Amino acid sequence: MDKLFLLATNGLIWGLIIALIALGLAIIFGLLDIINLAHGDFFMVGTVLAWATLQSTGSFWLAFIVAPLIGFILGAIIQRMVIQPIHNVAALSIVATFGLSLILQESVRITYGPTPGRILPPIQQTIYIFGVDYEVYRLFAAAVAIVALVGFFVFLQHTKLGTWIRAVRHDRDTALAMGIPADRIYVLTFAIGFGLAALGGVVAAPITTVDFRGGVDILPFCFMAVIIGGLGNLPGAAAAAVLLAVMEGVIQSVADPTVARIASLVLMSAVLLLRPQGLFKGLVR
Repeated sequence: MDKLFLLATNGLIWGLIIALIALGLAIIFGLLDIINLAHGDFFMVGTVLAWATLQSTGSFWLAFIVAPLIGFILGAIIQRMVIQPIHNVAALSIVATFGLSLILQESVRITYGPTPGRILPPIQQTIYIFGVDYEVYRLFAAAVAIVALVGFFVFLQHTKLGTWIRAVRHDRDTALAMGIPADRIYVLTFAIGFGLAALGGVVAAPITTVDFRGGVDILPFCFMAVIIGGLGNLPGAAAAAVLLAVMEGVIQSVADPTVARIASLVLMSAVLLLRPQGLFKGLVR
């Protein structure tokens, strides 16, 4: 039972981090109709920026500001230079973002190197739970993820820019008629998506490895969360990410991690067949 609760807790914490990344993917897909195959690499860039900030300044905490800010700027540039010219062409968006994924990976490999690295948790204290000394940083990571998720939804629901994003997402033509600058909203949305993924990378960097292929395993998990939560359903994507991570954590207490991932794929397939609108349709606003 101690092992079960420990793995479930790890799954919950990891799910909250993944929720940040999946939320960025969901908002890009929901507004721009872009199948972003480079989104996992946005997370990877966040982990590498955390490592670079630590190496250059000696402080990991600065990465919580530096990485999302750089991610936001890169997201805006990428949207203007790569996404905007192929807007509304789904096939080209897949090819373009796949190419972008390779460019990001190889750029990081050239600058950072091919060898995976580790960042020591900036909080070294532990707390005794479930029969083990559990890292306090993991609890801190969960708290940061929760604050970021709540902050994003507060921004989306209670600010002018958030209202504009929701308006363009639901009816672009009416939004344009009301004077909302849709093109700027597209840039802002993609930038926020990159920033959220980069923030998730910073939070996860001391928990996972820093590797130029670190986003490869993240991307399928994010897509599963978006599909299970419901396409375009932002709260649903976040909830589905937590659900999947906890489920996989529980299954890993009694089976191989590969079995846990297969279970997630089976759940996604069942949702597509039986409830294609997603498990969390009621969370859409």
